Amino acid sequence: MESVNKNEQQLSLRIPAASEPVFRAMAARYIWWKTPEEALRYPQQIAAQVMNLGDWGDVQILARAVGDEYLRVVIRTAEAGQFNERSWAYWHYRLHLAKVGSVPPLPERTIG
Repeated sequence: MESVNKNEQQLSLRIPAASEPVFRAMAARYIWWKTPEEALRYPQQIAAQVMNLGDWGDVQILARAVGDEYLRVVIRTAEAGQFNERSWAYWHYRLHLAKVGSVPPLPERTIG
């Protein structure tokens, strides 16, 4: 997988301007084990959860709110367990991060 630069990591930690209502609504639906206020501290987790589990409508709302470059950062900074294989492949193709048959492996946890 491509290396992630510091700017991408910082971008993944911020909610884009004017997108807080979208993130708040998605947090309430997709990060059910936290309050929306707690979840908003981790926008990358909210976006990844919607990208992995979201229905078509919610995915489209998120994509319009943040744009493809933000979603690329979410994929590039994904942690182990945030995506299933199907979603991982879909987003790599949808965001033009991989050619057919060359999707990188899912992130893995390392014990160190």
